[in-house]
Amino acid sequence: MREIVTPRLKLRQWQEEDKEPFFRLNSDPRVMKFMPKLLSREESDNFVERIKGQFKKDGYSFFAVELIENQTFIGLIGLSVPKFQSFSTPCVEIGWRLAYDYWGTGYATEGAKASLDYGFNELNLSEIVSFTVPQNLRSRQVMERIGMRFIDEFQHPLLPEGHSLR
Repeated sequence: MREIVTPRLKLRQWQEEDKEPFFRLNSDPRVMKFMPKLLSREESDNFVERIKGQFKKDGYSFFAVELIENQTFIGLIGLSVPKFQSFSTPCVEIGWRLAYDYWGTGYATEGAKASLDYGFNELNLSEIVSFTVPQNLRSRQVMERIGMRFIDEFQHPLLPEGHSLR
């Protein structure tokens, strides 16, 4: 499996020791504010296993992200195939989720640009999309910085009726 290296980041395959810091960010209300819910340890670990499975099946998924300077795990960035139906599926999605302490550093933009380059130039994808709720201004700004443009709004089918993000 491939790694992607940027000036400050290494996007790499997942390791067992990534599960604990990944759970911490998945259970942080600040990080998960625009996600359906906080994840339990079991749900977070299962997410890592699904990512590993997608790497084996498709050859790509969300990479674990570490800082080059000190090898600290800070989250995920990469490409995935959404498991829900919308106006844009089937598709390949770019996404990111970083620990709160690393927000505002440019890491999401840096890693996302590298992931787009990988998707278009190495995987030969013709289109990559991204999703967020209108309230998630930080992710929308990352999308704009990496050259994405708004197409449409939709009701995310994984959000239950009455959820605050619907």
